[in-house]
Amino acid sequence: MSDADFVEYARAAAPRLRRTAFLLCHDWHLAQDFTQTTLAKLFVHWRRIQRRDSPDAYARKVLLRVFLDHQRRSSSRELVVEHIAEAAAPEDQPELRLTLLEAMGRISARDRAILVLRYWEDQSVETVADLLGISAGTVKTQSARGLTRLRRLLHTGAFAVHD
Repeated sequence: MSDADFVEYARAAAPRLRRTAFLLCHDWHLAQDFTQTTLAKLFVHWRRIQRRDSPDAYARKVLLRVFLDHQRRSSSRELVVEHIAEAAAPEDQPELRLTLLEAMGRISARDRAILVLRYWEDQSVETVADLLGISAGTVKTQSARGLTRLRRLLHTGAFAVHD
């Protein structure tokens, strides 16, 4: 229950939190800010968190709240016209990954959070409901609607991926 325990946890969890944050916001620098804010909040309550079963679940919940709070506060948003991914895309179909990331950026923040948690983080409906403070039924409905919106965007080709 020392600061050294937190440092060890933070070093191990930071890359995973940053990847999840990137999937939520599509900006590596903002993802880093979200990760740092999350870790700072965890540090403040570290002794209490450590007594829980899963610091990872608590960290995920804090990260989601940081992301959603940012979305609510952002009255004027910066529009990224062209985005260069900092992470390597899979070699077999990089354009598919870019297309999917672009489509994810066009759905609502809440839908994106639900889809990232359910299908990227592979969390259960109940876990997602608990993290977002909504009912399991809402998670199921929003998951289906989010996937439908994503499929519609991908099917219609409502955007172009730049070379």
